Amino acid sequence: MLTLKHVNAGYGDFQALFDVSLEVKAGEAVAVIGPNGAGKTTLMRVISGLIPAMVGEIEMEGVSVLEAQPYEIVGMGIAHVPENRRLFPRMTVEDNLRMGCFLPKFRARFEERKSVVYELFPRMLERRNQMAGTLSGGEQQMCAIGRALMSDPKILIMDEPSAGLAPVIVQQVFELIERIRGEGLTVLIVEQNVRQVLRIVDRAYVLESGSLRVEGTAEELLQSAEIQKAFMGM
Repeated sequence: MLTLKHVNAGYGDFQALFDVSLEVKAGEAVAVIGPNGAGKTTLMRVISGLIPAMVGEIEMEGVSVLEAQPYEIVGMGIAHVPENRRLFPRMTVEDNLRMGCFLPKFRARFEERKSVVYELFPRMLERRNQMAGTLSGGEQQMCAIGRALMSDPKILIMDEPSAGLAPVIVQQVFELIERIRGEGLTVLIVEQNVRQVLRIVDRAYVLESGSLRVEGTAEELLQSAEIQKAFMGM
């Protein structure tokens, strides 16, 4: 479904990704794990068109996204849940969801998609008239995921969904992701909480210093002594 081939990317003269190639197949959940500064957020931004690739190829269902604007990439079926949620804090929950249907092709389906999100996240229905900035961290993450789901994406890419949340809320967020997976949605997730994320994905890549070092099934990486020592404190 989503394929990256030999992608280099960065900011101005600073290069953050080096020759990155990965694939996410339809129906899969794939993680990219790695330390702070590894380039994980840059990877998410280059996929969603927020920063350009220097070289390489990115394809969604065989169609290049490199020349597409971010809103066109959303229209191709890629929805991005950014790091730190990036909600509109002075807008209500429902208006934040409405922003997920901003493109004309999605606007007619607002009520339909809103019902799907409220069924998935009943708390958002309860909070629909509340300002997003007054929600708890976990509720804000639900709202951010719900906003991304409003475009009925083919693949959901998520940047550090557990960042800054209390441990009990982190567990709830991962349970939410499992529920989304249960609906058959394809997921690409970057995450520092290695132990948790490897329990809910099929495969994972390890990104270090902008380069992919290791890849394998989630079970293989969970059992890897190197991964345990580097990321799990074992």
